[in-house]
Amino acid sequence: MSGSRLPGSPSDREAARMHLELAGLTRSFGSLVANDHIDLVIEPGEIHCLLGENGAGKSTLMNMLYGLLQPDSGEILIDGEKVSISSPSDAIARGIGMVHQHFMLVPVFTVAENIMLGRETTRGAGVLDRKKAHALVRELSDRYGFDVDPEALVENIPVGVQQRVEIIKALTHDAKVLILDEPTAVLTPAEIDELIEVMRQLKDSGTSIVFITHKLKEVKAIADKITVIRRGKVVGTAEPSATEEELAELMVGRAVDLKVDKAPAEPGEVQLEVRGLTVIDERGHTAVDNVDLEVRAGEILAVAGVQGNGQSELAEALLGLIPIAAGTISLDGRDLSGRSTRQRLEAGIGYVPEDRAHDGFVGSFSVAENLVLDLFRKPPFGSGVSLHTGEIEKNATSRVDEFDIRTQSIDLPVSSLSGGNQQKVVLAREMSRPLKLLVASQPTRGVDVGSIEFLHTRIVHERDQGTAVLIVSTELDEIAALADRVAVMYRGKVVGVVPADTPRDELGLMMAGASQREAEIAATEHPTTLGTI
Repeated sequence: MSGSRLPGSPSDREAARMHLELAGLTRSFGSLVANDHIDLVIEPGEIHCLLGENGAGKSTLMNMLYGLLQPDSGEILIDGEKVSISSPSDAIARGIGMVHQHFMLVPVFTVAENIMLGRETTRGAGVLDRKKAHALVRELSDRYGFDVDPEALVENIPVGVQQRVEIIKALTHDAKVLILDEPTAVLTPAEIDELIEVMRQLKDSGTSIVFITHKLKEVKAIADKITVIRRGKVVGTAEPSATEEELAELMVGRAVDLKVDKAPAEPGEVQLEVRGLTVIDERGHTAVDNVDLEVRAGEILAVAGVQGNGQSELAEALLGLIPIAAGTISLDGRDLSGRSTRQRLEAGIGYVPEDRAHDGFVGSFSVAENLVLDLFRKPPFGSGVSLHTGEIEKNATSRVDEFDIRTQSIDLPVSSLSGGNQQKVVLAREMSRPLKLLVASQPTRGVDVGSIEFLHTRIVHERDQGTAVLIVSTELDEIAALADRVAVMYRGKVVGVVPADTPRDELGLMMAGASQREAEIAATEHPTTLGTI
């Protein structure tokens, strides 16, 4: 690891603090202006939150700072001096580190080997100097309380610990500014709390942190300063004392009601019954492990859990998109075993997939065409090989109005719409026929705050029409807003089904594998930071 050294003592790092300024940074992709003359100042030793909706331009801006993209115009200044950052190597050399939303670690390598990667040094007859890497990891782990084992294989450690490994990698390069891009997307609430503590320790040691997020609670918990970006422009700054409603209004440009107006559920008969459901994934791992679930007419059951714990496979199995190894799925008392996906849709299931662009619509088809994707074979939209274009257009005009789909024309391709409006198209199509069950997987992922408000309202409306609703979400705010009951999944199993008013801390502990009783006790003794907001 020649050329690398450990950060010095706190006083050394104090002397090495960096003042970073972005002046008029602009970047376009074709006709899309992703960043429009952005000015931003990162003071030494501060946690600066960059807040904005998905697609607002936050990541593009940070990718320019880290050398992954080049600006069309504007300047980057370090300690008042203009610099050129043409690659991540340039950024690292200048003291800028970045932890990406999707970690850049090699799963089959140890922690120490990942730290060495790209900076390998040898001793003796060409033998890798692992001892030096171990010392680096151990020293930083002890200093910041990371509790990271240098010998551990990355594939065997939790995602929260993997994130600390990424931070250690940056610190071994003497990062004075650390960019964290949506760092909490795959963490449990307890792991988020631990990350917040790590960020505070790094700040105290002199490191500046740029924290990119769209989650308002996290911003309020950790920020020293907040800059809000909307549609590629800086639209304002705010203090952490600002309310969530004030921050949301800055993000969206209008007042937003963050609370769902929802009357108590009036559950009816069981509509969906799942017994002993087991799914084996493509790697031969058990993704869904002997799951039992019930969803009644007129209620919303939310499936909570950190991404990758079997929730996606559960939703896909319900639709027949992937095969099941064991168990049964019944809708309104009828076994769906052997039924195709089309037959399940025709039986009364509506489906909002996790990845709308891949599974929810055809981007090159028009808005009108996408609104009848699973209906065009039957009257009034079609018969035989003929399509009734007049009825398709009439339907589209009605749905666009009902679901507030913002489009200049129903003939435009869906790919031209914003993420929120694309999701409205999917939801409008699925709700355009009588449903017995609505399965919505990550229903507001990549959707702006204003559209979230509308989508949540429509989902609750569907429940109130007597439909059974199953929501899969990794967002606890969304779970709290929509759920009548919550099923928590961990490593393919349902560890408990709890009431919707279960405290956030308890849900977070269950998401990490604790039983309901264990979670109740632990949450009382050790509340998390976010649980108190």
